[in-house]
Amino acid sequence: MHKKRAIVWFRNDLRLHDNEALSEALSHAEEVIPVYVFDERTFLGDTRWFGFRKTGRYRARFILESVQELRQQLRQLGSELYVRVGKPEEELFRIAQECKTSWVFCNRERTQEEVAVQDALERKLWSIGQEMRCSRGKMLYYTADLPFPITHTPDVFTQFRKEVEKVVPVREPLPPPEGPFPHLTCALESGKMPFLEDFGYEPIEPDPRAALIFKGGEKEALRRLRYYFWESDQAATYEETRNGLLGGDYSTKFSPWLAQGCISPKKIYRELKAYEAERGENKSTYWIFFELLWRDFFRLMAKKHGEKIFLKGGPREKPDPSLHNDRVLLDQWINGRTGNPFVDANMRELKSTGFMSNRGRQNVASFLVKDLGLNWQMGAEYFESILIDYDPASNWGNWNYIAGVGSDPREDRHFNTLTQARKYDPQAEYVKTWLPALAALSAEDIFQLYSPALG
Repeated sequence: MHKKRAIVWFRNDLRLHDNEALSEALSHAEEVIPVYVFDERTFLGDTRWFGFRKTGRYRARFILESVQELRQQLRQLGSELYVRVGKPEEELFRIAQECKTSWVFCNRERTQEEVAVQDALERKLWSIGQEMRCSRGKMLYYTADLPFPITHTPDVFTQFRKEVEKVVPVREPLPPPEGPFPHLTCALESGKMPFLEDFGYEPIEPDPRAALIFKGGEKEALRRLRYYFWESDQAATYEETRNGLLGGDYSTKFSPWLAQGCISPKKIYRELKAYEAERGENKSTYWIFFELLWRDFFRLMAKKHGEKIFLKGGPREKPDPSLHNDRVLLDQWINGRTGNPFVDANMRELKSTGFMSNRGRQNVASFLVKDLGLNWQMGAEYFESILIDYDPASNWGNWNYIAGVGSDPREDRHFNTLTQARKYDPQAEYVKTWLPALAALSAEDIFQLYSPALG
């Protein structure tokens, strides 16, 4: 008798805990085939307009580590992660045909390119009488629990927060499967894990100045969670320290693991609630929840406004005609050679590590748009390429926000970088770390270097 088989398509959900697609597949099918496809367009292609590598070397390495660990975890459960390189809609369809599956389960993505791949695969599956079932995998809240349909999501974050934070419950995260998985009776090659060199990158030597050496995978994510809440007790002072610039403890640093789905936002929320119950809640613990709300908000905005978040006019459809494309200026910004110490230090950290603080991101983005007068899309695409924690909705939503083209009505978000440097780097320690040529100068001497026109 033919057994009912299901493919679980792992995407940006590289974990076993709180994985709805995996849980659904295990409850419906007699045999489950976990698959990860390194999309050749994502790992070998370029960004849409300005020709950056779509997945830079830091994120590529992080994803490779995460996929490898997921494979190891599945093997411990008597299963396998079947790895392919190609186009997901073709590779998954081929496996569906070979193994005569009934379904492909996946966690839904919300942005244009990812949705296009979902839709293409679904059409192929329909042609052979198979079904695709999508779950939600990246959000704190279930959209079904929200007091409004996605199309009516408030366009202002404060209004969104007020409507959901005290009235919508956060569901419990799903437990990881206990195993063992049913034996797969379909003969299928497991596939070789690619190396960083296969994507055209040399091995990376960690920069000793990096805020944190990020390693991909669910175990590392849970280790960071445990460290931040219970071992270091940093959650108690998050609000006061989150704008720090040097070292691993100044903020949660959960973002790379959240971006690749190595950890669930619901898992973080439950850990936060347990921490508050044992050690007390305060403004800092609330602020961690506040940041998780922002992630959901940007994801809902991406669904509501679709393609608009990527276009120059943004959701407001009002492009600024004064913003221009200038590759020479852009390269100066990218390489940390604008002459503005605070901007240059942040950009050099980003180029050397794939990471930059949220405070730094706001400053360099504002500088690109407001001081250099460059098209904000150039900065957004560079961030898409280089960031280890790139998430389409959050990245493009934040750039919409800074550029004044987002749905939020406030337009003038011009950061004075001298004021910011004096406040957040008063001894110029951060600037001196990333601009060693200035190390011998006093902080006040460095502050004198800021041009009034580019302050």
